[in-house]
Amino acid sequence: MVSTMYLDSCVIVKLVSHEIDSAAYHAIVAGHPVVTSELAVAEVRSALLTKERAGRISRQARLAGWRLFQEKVQGHEFVLLPLDRRVVERAGAVIDQCHPHVALRTLDAIHVATAELHGGEQMCSSDQRVCDASDLIGLSLTAFPTKIK
Repeated sequence: MVSTMYLDSCVIVKLVSHEIDSAAYHAIVAGHPVVTSELAVAEVRSALLTKERAGRISRQARLAGWRLFQEKVQGHEFVLLPLDRRVVERAGAVIDQCHPHVALRTLDAIHVATAELHGGEQMCSSDQRVCDASDLIGLSLTAFPTKIK
């Protein structure tokens, strides 16, 4: 049986826009049901705008990436999980649990908490803090080609 994979926003951005390691992440995700937090709606849009402002993608590439994200959500290729009080409270507890070993940011903690409470059997992230926090609380990590800080 194929496991459900939880993707944080940084991986989703790699799947909807071109980055050096995009092909590797497409291969990792292929064939898996994918879930993520509703938080990704704002984070993916923000990341694409940031890439455009930095000159790493064109306006057309940003719009195409955003359209692709929306299509994948509407087609249930990316299932959005609720960002509710239970997730927010668990995120705070995850931050406490990771201290002092992992300096986990709030939005990253929301992804970790969502994955733990509702999400996939596998956490897929290229963010070192998310990976370290996931490992610390016992989430199963998917192999990833690169991690960023």
